[in-house]
Amino acid sequence: MLRIEHLVKTYGGRRAVDDLSLHIAPGEIYGFIGHNGAGKTTTLKAVCGVIEFDGGEIYIAGKSVKKEPLECKRRTAFIPDNPDLYDFLSGIKYLNFIADVYGVSAEDRRERIRKYADIFELSSDLAQSISAYSHGMKQKLALISAFIHDPDFLVFDEPFVGLDPKASRTMKDLMREKCDHGGAVFFSTHILEVAEKLCDKVAIIKDGRLVASGGMDEIRGDSSLEELFFELDEDDEWE
Repeated sequence: MLRIEHLVKTYGGRRAVDDLSLHIAPGEIYGFIGHNGAGKTTTLKAVCGVIEFDGGEIYIAGKSVKKEPLECKRRTAFIPDNPDLYDFLSGIKYLNFIADVYGVSAEDRRERIRKYADIFELSSDLAQSISAYSHGMKQKLALISAFIHDPDFLVFDEPFVGLDPKASRTMKDLMREKCDHGGAVFFSTHILEVAEKLCDKVAIIKDGRLVASGGMDEIRGDSSLEELFFELDEDDEWE
């Protein structure tokens, strides 16, 4: 589903992402872990075509993000860590706007909006202005919008921030459902317990470089993901 080959992104002479390569197969939930400033968000934005990159290549379902950006974006949904919504719109108008962008038919959008708004318990609030929404409600609306065009590949930057426990559980179920139907999920998180329980595979990034990646059991061995993360963080080899 996703293939990153030797990705490089530089800001002001500093490599925010340094020769990063990884592969996500259909059916996989892939966690992306690292400290603030490690390069997670930069990588996710490069994958989704939000920012250009300086070296390497990224492929989504075999399509080049550089050469076929529109085709890649049709297959992908990206929700950043602090999504910018149009506060002057109502929730339902925002979701219809997203559906228009992706060319979703009237019938499909009605069905999907009803399904996901019910699942996230936001149906009764869709007529309200987004400006009246709480942070958690805005996060739910953004996540609902990710499913409107039925993408193959979901990319999330800290998707569980602002969600209550029930909504978090709902989101985890939807991520697994997407993968069970042949899709894939790539998401960053600071919540290591979530990554450990939810992910099929995980990648740990530090100072723009990939320091560990692979299946969860393979990566953590006899320790926990938290123990491994701090062990790598303290290892002088990666300084």
